[in-house]
Order: sequence, then C-alpha cells, then structure tokens
Amino acid sequence: MSKRHDAVFDDVLKDLGEGAPARDRSGARFLKRSNTMAEQATGQRQEKVLRLVDPASCVMWDRHNRAYDLLTEANCRDLIDGILSQGQQEFPAIVRRLRPAHEGQGPEFEVICGARRHFAVSWLRANNYPKVQYLIEERELTDEEAFRLADIENRDREDISDVERARDYAQAMELYYGGSQGLMAERLKVSPGWLSRYLDLGRLDARVIAAFASLHEVKELHARTLKPLMKAKEGREAVLREADALAAEQKGEGAPIPAAKVIARLKAAAQPPKKRAAADKVYRRHPDEKGVQVRRKGGRVQLEFEKDVADEALRRALEDFLKDRAAGRA
Repeated sequence: MSKRHDAVFDDVLKDLGEGAPARDRSGARFLKRSNTMAEQATGQRQEKVLRLVDPASCVMWDRHNRAYDLLTEANCRDLIDGILSQGQQEFPAIVRRLRPAHEGQGPEFEVICGARRHFAVSWLRANNYPKVQYLIEERELTDEEAFRLADIENRDREDISDVERARDYAQAMELYYGGSQGLMAERLKVSPGWLSRYLDLGRLDARVIAAFASLHEVKELHARTLKPLMKAKEGREAVLREADALAAEQKGEGAPIPAAKVIARLKAAAQPPKKRAAADKVYRRHPDEKGVQVRRKGGRVQLEFEKDVADEALRRALEDFLKDRAAGRA
C-alpha cells in the first residue's frame, strides 16, 4: 500500500474521536500485507528474487543462441557505457541453478538470457571496476521453456546474426519438437513459412558461410537464393568450389568482399553461361573477314555480325546470303 493510502487510513482513525485507541502504523501495515497477499493470489502481483553475483559463478547454457566468442568490447560498448552511466546493470539476466550454493565447486548458475550483459560485467571487472556485479533472476525452466524464452528476448535484436538464430532453430526442432516444423512454429507463434526460411539457413553448408566476410553478413535471403541452385549435385559442387575460393580471398590481405558480390559469384558458379550453338553458316569472302553468322531456329533466321565489321564486307556477305535464299539454300 502507498504512503497516500497510509495517510487515508490515519485520517479514518483520527475521525473516531478521543475515545478511539491510540493511532499506530500496525493497521496500515496489516492492510498493506493483506493487499499484497490478495494480489499474489489473483496473479496480479508477482514477486521476483534478484541477486547480484560474480559473473565467474555463471556459465552460458550450451544451447544459448548467441555466439559468446564473437562478443568484444567494441560490439558491447553500448552496454558497457550504459552500466557505467547507471552505476549498475539495469535488466537482470535469466539463469537456472546448476547446483546448491553450499555444494561442490564450479559454476553455480547457467545463463539462459544475458550473454552480452555477462560479457559487459566481466569486462568491467577486469578493467578497473572490480566491484561491479552481475544482476540475475533465477528461474526453474525446462530446456524447451528456456529455448522459447531466449528466442522471445532475442528474436528482434540486430546484434544476433541470422545464422546464429537459424542454427538454434534447426537444433531445437530436433531436440524439442520431434522434427515437427509445424509444432515448432505453433509453439513459437510464427508462420511455418517464416520458420522454414530460417531452417534452410541453419542447414546451409559451413563452407558457404565461410565465403562471407563475417557471420552477420549472411542473411536468410541468401540461403533462399542458393537452395534451388544447390539441389543438383553439379550445382552444389560448383557453389562449394567457389565458396572455398571466396573464403581464401576473404582471409587475404585485400579488402573484404561484400555480401552482394559473394552471392553474385556463387550464383554465377552454379549457373555457368550456356554455350552458344555453332552457326549454321558464315558468309565471308576472305578468311580475315569476320563475316555474318546465320542461325536458324524454327521459322526464324538470325543474322549476327560484329558492330565494327566494314560496310563493304557486310554488304558482300548479305548479297551472298540473299543469293542463297533465292536459290532455296538459306
């Protein structure tokens, strides 16, 4: 109950007159406790226990959907500065307990949501802020519940790559949903088509992903583009060969190859230019002349010649073609 409610309660006692019992705060405290219990009973109020712990007492859940080894001071700088500005971590990480505090050694908690916060606090403690602690909220969760909770928290965050998210989905479908894409989509409250696109990315060959300058440049659209090109054995092998060449170039000393160029080269590898059919006849009067090529397709006749062919050579070639046509040979 608020201070304003306490004041109202005191006013009620005061109006009872001189014969009323002496005022104290016990009534207000009783009403406050009663209101709190009623709110908890109806689900309108939930109590959460938060703890401040040493981040060393926590490890990442092995199914965490963020690649912890990709976290750096640079890509966590906003969070580091935010903790310094606020003087503390603003939002708690969600953890599960690994062991009772009094038993054994090793990590006490595993982090379900909060890898960046863990990294930021750990970095600060190692860089002149040893008293900063990791704010956690402990929950009891099954693995499937932990997966859905982490997905809800991170689904729209741009600092998690499409690849990390896609790999997480691909593994979760087998682990928690018996390989049923429909069941998984229902549990995650997403469309089957949306989920299917991420699952395709999660299955994309690691050699293709290595062709890009960074994990964050690989998008689900790229997997959608390459999927039909890699269905046939020849197309798949061609894409993988080009991917290996791109990966070697990305590791070189030159500038990173942008994603648009990477995907263009992979597509080109899977779709080599078609060989043109030989001309049915070439009209020229001298071996050094480029002449005019004639190709027939059904009821159509196509004449081709270089744009820089000499007028006289073109004229003679066309005359020869017209003669053959008149004679029924063209």
